[in-house]
Amino acid sequence: MEKELIRLDNIVMHFGGTEVLNCLNLHIRDREFLTMLGPSGCGKTTTLRIIGGFVTPSSGRVLFDGVDITELPPHKREVNTVFQKYALFTHLDVFENIAFGLRLRKVGDADCKRRVGEMLELVNLRGYDNRTVSSLSGGEQQRVAIARALVLHPKVLLLDEPLGALDLKLRKEMQLELKKIQQHLGITFVYVTHDQEEALTMSDTIVVMNRGEIQQIGSPTDIYNEPKNAFVADFIGESNIIDARMEKDYVVRFAGSRFECLDAGFTENEDIDVVVRPEDVDILSPGAGQLEGIVESSIFKGVHYEMIIRTRDFSFLVQSTDNQEIGREVSLLITPDAIHCMKKSPRPHGKEGGEEDA
Repeated sequence: MEKELIRLDNIVMHFGGTEVLNCLNLHIRDREFLTMLGPSGCGKTTTLRIIGGFVTPSSGRVLFDGVDITELPPHKREVNTVFQKYALFTHLDVFENIAFGLRLRKVGDADCKRRVGEMLELVNLRGYDNRTVSSLSGGEQQRVAIARALVLHPKVLLLDEPLGALDLKLRKEMQLELKKIQQHLGITFVYVTHDQEEALTMSDTIVVMNRGEIQQIGSPTDIYNEPKNAFVADFIGESNIIDARMEKDYVVRFAGSRFECLDAGFTENEDIDVVVRPEDVDILSPGAGQLEGIVESSIFKGVHYEMIIRTRDFSFLVQSTDNQEIGREVSLLITPDAIHCMKKSPRPHGKEGGEEDA
């Protein structure tokens, strides 16, 4: 396991009278691709700006390789940032945009040419040296912004929703490119997004945030398969979140029926939330499962059908490659490993997109 590189220690942030971050604690490892994920206004961009030195927390410390850098200005930190708005210099060509930081550091011409050339190769823009920025596509401009940040050899690259302005196809391509670049260079990437697919695709570690607090930290697999609460379950992918009662260890009641599960440690008859992923519900012929229902809707999604199946006490979202006709009576089977029991928590307010003010 790589060593710890960055530690945020009891970070609190206020803007005016509003608390944006509430006692946030986080450590980031060397060579890690860590993504901060959450809705607009959850505090993820503020956290990134604190790491970059663009804002100073109201209280708490930022440690870099064990050294307190809380008051250190951005240009003295071993980090660089790629913003959603790339802020390229339109009066300079591609070469000079990438070389800008090297010029400020008075790097010699030969070394400058070599390093810019390496970056152009890395971001697949070889031969673009003399192009104007305005002649580039959105994806090419984004690559220039990344090259400009990386040419200074930072230990950490901060990325604030850098793919937000790209179309869907290009965004998916750039997700893979960014991961490839990070692995090739072996440096730490800290990425901010509200897009759960981006987070699942690229990250070693995901930090799910809401209302200035960390809800869960884990690998993409852990976050998806073992959400800590209803907010995480709803924000990462689609979920059936159901009011339930934990009758005893390994036995839970929801949707009017009793189910075996793999969870224990709750008090007897405790009110809880149960999460069942849509792809984990099996559709059977009537009488063959645990719940009887009627297909209310079915939408083709390309790789599967997305159906709403109404049972007596709950309408389930179900994803399956086998389509069921609307109005058909079916039976649902939910196996113990498909049931995730968790403590009651406030229900999510929905997945939000767009830029974040805080």
